[in-house]
Amino acid sequence: MTSRQQVFAAIDAANAADPRLEDGQPVELLYGQRMTAEQERLHPDASDALAIACRGQHIERWLLPRKDFPEGREGYLTWRREQGRRHAERVMGLMRDAGYPEDQVDHAGRMLRKEGIKRDPAVQALEDVACFTFIRHYLGDFATTQEPDALLVIVQKTARKMSPQARSRALAEFPMPAQFAAAFELEDAR
Repeated sequence: MTSRQQVFAAIDAANAADPRLEDGQPVELLYGQRMTAEQERLHPDASDALAIACRGQHIERWLLPRKDFPEGREGYLTWRREQGRRHAERVMGLMRDAGYPEDQVDHAGRMLRKEGIKRDPAVQALEDVACFTFIRHYLGDFATTQEPDALLVIVQKTARKMSPQARSRALAEFPMPAQFAAAFELEDAR
């Protein structure tokens, strides 16, 4: 077993404890597998740090529920930052256990905390993978819970997080209503 496989197995074992189920599987276990599938499509030659960050992005996410934080944007952003910190610490520990050098461990941590998004290509690659995973697997069901105007804002925010290359690829891969496609195209013009 390679070091990458060892860390994947540890992440999967942790996420297998998720009590929430989707399609009969623990939610975060399935999410991690979907992230890896998208990473392999978008970045087949990914470094171990990027591949591991993709697999572990939501490690044990259910242990810190959103409801434990205040309502509103500030509470949401605080929850997201804390999740990123926790995910980074947990994944970094697993990488150390597998014998990864500290520079790779630190880089995975920065990716999971989203430090350097739009500046560090690996951090941006993780964000692109997360956005593709959201669009491919979660946007459809999520859309049914949102008002049209709110959904458009969410799609626009998703497009803004993506690199120009990922936005272009998303337009080519996913059929989108015109107003959603426009959000991706407008971002390319900026």
